[in-house]
Amino acid sequence: MKAEKSIKKYDYDVAVLGAGPAGIMAAGKAARFGASVVLIEKNFTLAKKLLLTGNGRCNFTNAEFNLSELVKNYNNGKFLFHIFSVFGPKETIKFFEELGVKTKIEKNKRVFPASDSAQEVLEALEKYLAENKVNIIFNSEVINVDHSGKKINKLILKDFSTGLGNGREITAKKYILCTGGKSYPLTGSDGFGYKLAKKLGHTIVKPLPALSSIRIKEKWVKNLQGISLKGVKITVFQKGKKRFQEEGSILFTHFGVSGPAVLNISANVGDLLENGLSVGQAGEAKICFDLAPLLNQGEFGEKINEILKKYPKKKFKNILSDFAPEKLAEILLDIAGVDKNKMAGNVSKIERGMTAKIFKNFEVTAESIFGFNEAKTTRGGISLAEIDGKTMRSKIIDNLFFAGEVIDVDGKTGGFNLQMCWSTGCVAGESCGQESMICVT
Repeated sequence: MKAEKSIKKYDYDVAVLGAGPAGIMAAGKAARFGASVVLIEKNFTLAKKLLLTGNGRCNFTNAEFNLSELVKNYNNGKFLFHIFSVFGPKETIKFFEELGVKTKIEKNKRVFPASDSAQEVLEALEKYLAENKVNIIFNSEVINVDHSGKKINKLILKDFSTGLGNGREITAKKYILCTGGKSYPLTGSDGFGYKLAKKLGHTIVKPLPALSSIRIKEKWVKNLQGISLKGVKITVFQKGKKRFQEEGSILFTHFGVSGPAVLNISANVGDLLENGLSVGQAGEAKICFDLAPLLNQGEFGEKINEILKKYPKKKFKNILSDFAPEKLAEILLDIAGVDKNKMAGNVSKIERGMTAKIFKNFEVTAESIFGFNEAKTTRGGISLAEIDGKTMRSKIIDNLFFAGEVIDVDGKTGGFNLQMCWSTGCVAGESCGQESMICVT
């Protein structure tokens, strides 16, 4: 008589590690297919980092509906094209509105809850998990992963509330890793997921801070603290070679520069500094600000000339307020070697040219970017070459999937990083949920 084939019993169909935006979306989507799902979180609450986004207002996506344009806002954005075609900004807005969150679109297509409340977004997500009967384990961290060959067998958890190690074991058919990056480590994003993925055979692209402020070498920058400018074009050079450009708002601080446009280039600047030092060369990068990008240098010079003729008896520094705050104008004139207290009527043609040049090409030296404690997201992570871009499945471990900041994709400021989390979470969750409907192990 033939023995009956034994069927292994699992605690869950899907286990999701990390209850941030990607993990919540992945868990909920998997559960909607009828899969039994557990969401494991080291904190005592869901999505701790989400409440910090948009200064508490939660800029949860960007209403860029053209996918070809959308992916341009990401480092390694081409990887996301199919994923966004499945669940992009339109689907995200609809998702939250169906959960009762009214939305609004602001400048640069940034999408916020109409209430300006990140808490409302979090409560909607909590409702989503509850409706789909997702089991949640708080205050627990994965301390070991049992795996063999190309399969994870079980997770071993440590319960922070009791301090017990080698505690509860979780078995599942599928596992989704959504543990985030290394930015804002106090919220729990400490890079644990990289260690786990590396243990399982994955390659980790070195994590670097992204969307961070930049420290400037020149000491006089502290005198500009608090000055903000709009519509500035930024060009970054290294060894005299143009590397990249960005345009937008900037903010001077006591240590350097910040603001949306600076945050967007910070990871690239960090790459330049890091790569320069790694080959034993000066990692110095020059950041050039164009304060009047709509005019070429000659046209800008003519504008200055018109103002000089209009106010010949005013000090030169005082008539440049149309182009820069007085404090900044004074420093720029000092750098250009032009007497800032000279009467406008006495400014020479050469001095006008020097002034136009410095306003069009105001250069500072990037010393470093601020670390993970201040960075809003992480560049680097699990190599995309080892992830299936249609399902978010690992190409190394058959029952492992990824979503969110843990992978080597990062976006500009403006809701793009959260959109990446919602989208990759959705695809990973649906992939696991669909397979659970037909999978018998």
